[in-house]
Amino acid sequence: MSRVCELTGKGPMVGNNVSHANNKTKRRFLPNLNDVTLQSETLGRGIKLRISAAALRTVDHRGGLDKFLAKAKDTELSATALKVKKEIAKAQAEA
Repeated sequence: MSRVCELTGKGPMVGNNVSHANNKTKRRFLPNLNDVTLQSETLGRGIKLRISAAALRTVDHRGGLDKFLAKAKDTELSATALKVKKEIAKAQAEA
């Protein structure tokens, strides 16, 4: 399971642990990922995603998963999220 947010594409970063003696050793900064089920109003069902805490706040701020995916860039989305985005766009076009 990769440590990448499915909605924002946020992944691990690399940096240094710096000791009191100023010794530097490599370390990884991992994103705060959570398994969540977000409800789609258009599809009328829940979608399970692995997203960062920051992405969860952004989804709430934008007014739900449907509105977030409408504004999201396709390059940042995972294959699962891209599939859901297309399903939502198709359902909205039919309605």
